[in-house]
Amino acid sequence: MNKLVMNFLVTKGYVEAAKKFRMESGTHPGIDLATITDRMAVKKAAQCGNVEDAIEKINDLNPEILDTNPQLFFQLQQQRLIELIRNGKVEEALEFAQEELAPRAEENQSFLEELERTISLLAFEDTSNCQVGELLDISQRLKTASEVNAAVLTSQSHEKDPKLPSLLKMLIWAQNKLDKKAAYPCINDLSNARLEEPTF
Repeated sequence: MNKLVMNFLVTKGYVEAAKKFRMESGTHPGIDLATITDRMAVKKAAQCGNVEDAIEKINDLNPEILDTNPQLFFQLQQQRLIELIRNGKVEEALEFAQEELAPRAEENQSFLEELERTISLLAFEDTSNCQVGELLDISQRLKTASEVNAAVLTSQSHEKDPKLPSLLKMLIWAQNKLDKKAAYPCINDLSNARLEEPTF
């Protein structure tokens, strides 16, 4: 259980909690905790829309991440284009799209579709009601930041998703199945249940 908790803290980037948990439980994180701080700095830059800073920090961590993941690099560049459009820098956005994104989009149909969606933002005065307006929403930044976080974790030979939530979902699923067949202390009842030896 301690390993699952540590895995959750490391994957989610809770470095201070991971340090305290390591001291209290003696559980080794399996990763240098300093790398968590670096990874969270990359994620925060992406969440704030500072894409150039995020790319620079990724390259400082491991330049191979973006070299071996063209999808992620395109997604970051797309986010950079979105930020230019958000800030009303239309000419700069068009130039950036033509020089940086168009050559990549020519080689990949999905990149082309994403580029077209993003550029279509320029056709609307009010983007709040248009079909592609969600690209300007904070959820788009969060999506990009999540992809960056997953890529950095993978490059560090660490799982990109914590195991604990999946196990809890499986436990609740199993509990729901058992509810139909037997009476037992449920996960919701565990705080009130007394830990006793079973009697046979």
